[in-house]
Order: sequence, then structure tokens, then C-alpha cells
Amino acid sequence: QVPVAYDAVKMKDWQISEAAEENMPTPDEWGEKLKLEEDEIIPYGRLCKLDFMKIIDRLKAKPDGKYIEVTAITPTPLGEGKSTTSCGLMEGMGKRGLNVGGALRQPSGGPTMNIKGTAAGGGNALLIPMTEFSMGLTGD
Repeated sequence: QVPVAYDAVKMKDWQISEAAEENMPTPDEWGEKLKLEEDEIIPYGRLCKLDFMKIIDRLKAKPDGKYIEVTAITPTPLGEGKSTTSCGLMEGMGKRGLNVGGALRQPSGGPTMNIKGTAAGGGNALLIPMTEFSMGLTGD
């Protein structure tokens, strides 16, 4: 897929999200890229969930990977907090040729220092799909 540039100055966050989702890989494409078995992928609308217990069972003979936990970050004025940092770490390590995966918790829906968090466009950070990432029970 060809990377597409989105202009955060000219486009609203929902417009960027909508445009980016058109190029988002399908669950089957993610499964192939992550070398998952068909029964490890659980369809969930246009997205999917993973059966981690099946994956762990299949990989139990493989060496353990490394674990990085990102916690307790005060977001920058541009909205860069835990979610953005986690995604940046995953992208950076992936760029270095490492096999990387991540799990992001449901973000806080409340404002932090007068900036809405959630990596959903409060600053210049935006995770796609925005709706699925930002909606639901947040614990607030």
C-alpha cells in the first residue's frame, strides 16, 4: 500500500480518520502479516480480535520476547502521551526490523491539561480507527 499524507492543518481529525480507514488492512491481511493461524483471528465487524490463548499455546516452544510497559506520562501540548509513545516505540522498533506487537488499553475520555487525550486528534496524534479506539467504557 502507498502511504498517504494527511494534512492536520487543513483536515479535521474525523476527515483524516475516514480517509485513512479506506487504506486500513483487512483482518485477513493483518493475519497474514502477523503469521497468525485462521482460527486465532476472531472477526469483529470490519476489524478483528485475537485469541491470545491459542497464539500463546502455539508459540510456547518459542523463546520469550521482550516486554515494554508505558505508564504515567503527562501529555505534551501536542497531545503526545502514553498511546502515542507506545505507537512510536512500536513503529521505531519495527523500522529496525524487529517483530513488534502492542496492546493499547481504552484511553481516557477526559481532558488533560486542557487537551483532550485518547490519541484521537486532541493534538496532532491520531490512531486509526479513531471511533473504535476512543469509544466505549473508559473508566472515567
